[in-house]
Amino acid sequence: MSRRALRRLRGEQRGQEPLGPGALQFVLGDDDDAEEEGPKRGPGGRRPRGSGKEGVRVNNRFELINIEDLEEGPVVNGERSDCLLTEAVVSRNKRRSPSGSAETKRDGEAADRVSLPEQSNVSGKLRKKKKKQKNKKNATGETSENGLEDIDRILERIEDSSGLNRPGPPPLSSKKHVLYVEHRHLNPDTELKRYFGARAVLGEQRPRQRQRIYPKCTWLTTPKSTWPRYTKPGLSMRLLESRKGLSSFAFEHSEEYQQTQHKFLAAVESMEPNNIVVLLQASPYHVDSLLQLSDACRFQEDQEMARDLVERALYSMECAFHPLFSLTSGTCRLDYRRPENRSFYLALYKQMSFLEKRGCPRTALEYCKLILSLEPDEDPLCMLLLIDHLALRARNYEYLVRLFQEWEAHRNLSQLPNFAFSVPLAYFLLSQQADLPEQELSSAREKASLLIRQALTMFPGVLMPLLEYCSVRPDAAVANHRFFGPDAEISQPPALRQLVSLYLGRSHFLWKEPATMSWLEENVREVLQAVDAGDPAVEACESRRKVLYQRAPRNIHRHVVLSEIKEAVAALPPDVTTQSVMGFDPLPPLDTIYSYVRPERLSPVSHGNTIALFFRSLLPNYTMEGERPEDGGAGGLNHNQGLNRLMLAVRDMMANFHFHDLEAPREDNPEGDGEWD
Repeated sequence: MSRRALRRLRGEQRGQEPLGPGALQFVLGDDDDAEEEGPKRGPGGRRPRGSGKEGVRVNNRFELINIEDLEEGPVVNGERSDCLLTEAVVSRNKRRSPSGSAETKRDGEAADRVSLPEQSNVSGKLRKKKKKQKNKKNATGETSENGLEDIDRILERIEDSSGLNRPGPPPLSSKKHVLYVEHRHLNPDTELKRYFGARAVLGEQRPRQRQRIYPKCTWLTTPKSTWPRYTKPGLSMRLLESRKGLSSFAFEHSEEYQQTQHKFLAAVESMEPNNIVVLLQASPYHVDSLLQLSDACRFQEDQEMARDLVERALYSMECAFHPLFSLTSGTCRLDYRRPENRSFYLALYKQMSFLEKRGCPRTALEYCKLILSLEPDEDPLCMLLLIDHLALRARNYEYLVRLFQEWEAHRNLSQLPNFAFSVPLAYFLLSQQADLPEQELSSAREKASLLIRQALTMFPGVLMPLLEYCSVRPDAAVANHRFFGPDAEISQPPALRQLVSLYLGRSHFLWKEPATMSWLEENVREVLQAVDAGDPAVEACESRRKVLYQRAPRNIHRHVVLSEIKEAVAALPPDVTTQSVMGFDPLPPLDTIYSYVRPERLSPVSHGNTIALFFRSLLPNYTMEGERPEDGGAGGLNHNQGLNRLMLAVRDMMANFHFHDLEAPREDNPEGDGEWD
């Protein structure tokens, strides 16, 4: 086997062999003599294999390196290696030798045997020479560098005087948008890993196997191998307009998807969940069917299946995103008045509810910000009634304080009971943290006390139900006072009572800490002193309550229906409770924008035929001659089958009829028709 094959088997390359003891031998010869003698040839006039083109035999690997290259070579720990220094000395001796006599060879052999003290002296000389060369270079380059520095300083002075800033990226200290969504916080595994560790979260997951190929990577959900193979259901998104940095988008349904949507509405009207299951077998990624079946599974206590169906709906909608649609920028808008967009709102809300119940409040807060960013002005699902609760549960107090400070001026968040009580609680919990300076802690405590006194003055009907929820018996002076007594809760307007019941049913457990209760007690006593002193702010708040909370808007009612909090649902007005509320579209807006209309189905009531209505009640498949069956291909067969079933049903009905003789005496009551006692 050749040497090249051996090197390949060993994984070595040419020129990487280890240096042996004879590898650093120097062959010192004069260049002139070499030119005169010429290259040596072997027998037959051929050159030996090891000879170069110019007849220079190089046994030393470092022989062709100049001194200048050595001086500018690498430095190890501030000092150059001794082997390089000795080679430099040898090469210098080679250049100084006038002839290629035996004396030069002896000098070369003597140079290989230089002692360590001599090497140190030579290295010192080389260092001094290098310093001199550097000083010369620095002396020549100082003028140019000083000139450049002077120009930079002059430009900086001009910019400072004119007030111009250099173009470039914004500083790291710049704050992000208050509704900015982070991708990593949309994954619940990120939060669970922080709580329990990666091994506890990923330990039960099987190693990666060959799974089905999905079209794209998604942020909201992770596709599962148990899902049906994804095929485009006919759902897409288009860009409506871009104005003032905001982009409006809308989902679109294809003709095939519209037909599936009509079948879904018919299945919902039948009140039979199996019809939706049959529809999903044909269209496994129909969004409204997935959401409706998820509610049915949740009512049957199958939480795992309900969550899986919601994730599949989110995956179907995320695959239909427009390339310019961004989840995190906070500048993309979806109009809730369009029925095609409502499914995305409801899917996000249901996923957020599952995450909160799962114990991932930080991830649920990110979903809440995402829903609010889609239409922050209208807020169709009224996420402002929930975002404070999720921020407190996630212990993200700074975000809640920042949201209140930025939105209070134009949204009047202090007029909502949840913000009026949650923001001072956030300030108080910030004052309990030990990692903040003492000055910040004291200022946060003062701010919390000021805001909680304002909240108690504005909403006195919150205190007694809150203490009852927390199983705390109030003081007699507080319970019997007219300001916090039963009259305060009874005299609340209906809309305010609904907001208070919603907040207490959701966030009462956040007040159960002993330190929080003692702080609340101190401020309650101060409020009572202000009321007894006749503070004019008390009367101003009372008149404001009577004017502002006459009737709640429709988005608050929609939020209460989705929250499923018993106390809040019981406080809904009768005009909301009496109308039918569909799970896939609760309380649709009155100014809905329809892109297509469902075709009207022929009903027997429209014909006014009482006999046809009677027969249809016996057999739903019965059709009149003028009516067209839905399936046009099998119209005659279905018509004949319907008639046969109808005749059988009529025969059974006539066989079970029994006629009584009205003139025969009635034996049930032998005493006759007596008077009622």
